[in-house]
Amino acid sequence: MTFKTFTRRALVCAVLATTSVWAQAQSIVMSSTTSTEQSGLFAHLLPAFKKASGLDVKVVALGTGQALDMARRGDADVVFVHDQAAEEKFVADGFGLKRLPVMYNDFVLIGPKADPAATKGKDIVAALAKLSLGNAAFISRGDKSGTHAAELRFWKMANLADKKGSGYKECGCGMGPALNIAASSGGYVLADRATWLNFKNRADLAILVEGDNRLFNQYGVMVVNPAKHAHVKQADAQKFVDWITSAAGQGVIADYKIGGEQLFFPNAVK
Repeated sequence: MTFKTFTRRALVCAVLATTSVWAQAQSIVMSSTTSTEQSGLFAHLLPAFKKASGLDVKVVALGTGQALDMARRGDADVVFVHDQAAEEKFVADGFGLKRLPVMYNDFVLIGPKADPAATKGKDIVAALAKLSLGNAAFISRGDKSGTHAAELRFWKMANLADKKGSGYKECGCGMGPALNIAASSGGYVLADRATWLNFKNRADLAILVEGDNRLFNQYGVMVVNPAKHAHVKQADAQKFVDWITSAAGQGVIADYKIGGEQLFFPNAVK
């Protein structure tokens, strides 16, 4: 091998290595919820962000509790979840730089159209009391997600935290699988409206309880604190936070609809 050939090959290898490092630097990891993923929001949202920033976002969709744990371990650059109390604790414990509201929708109680437990109405607490009294089949996500946390709050409001009835079952699964179990078993389940609207395997299920102010479902976003994990891509993660809370990002969220129905309502406060 001539010196000229060796030099050329070395230069090519150096360029390839630099390109690989550059490509790796052009993405961030986001830990988020199954509801944002399974609702189809990210398929709509992230291409617009990439067009605006040049950054790819690698989403790991988990329950909110697991998403926050992932970020605590330093395995994510940004967190986008929906359990405000847990999010505020995440920031207070030093794992997140700042929590910002992004958007909201609501939870709904799903169940068989015939509604054997007679839950239909606007009062989620009264509905859960009827499910407990009738030992109706209820599928809980049981996964420390934002939806699971909300469900447990509602049981507590009904003074039924330890009396959910013999039909209560935890699946330890995401929103889509929980809906599938409810559809196949004729059970009840608490769901976020966005995932429900994007859910295809509805069988005999329908929305039975909606409109209760307590069913409000807020989403927040946080950059993971690089003081805890030096490898966090703070600058790129901040670009995502700045964009999704900007007029442009908020507009993309508002534009996401299924069958003409808006799934999420932007409410970022700068």
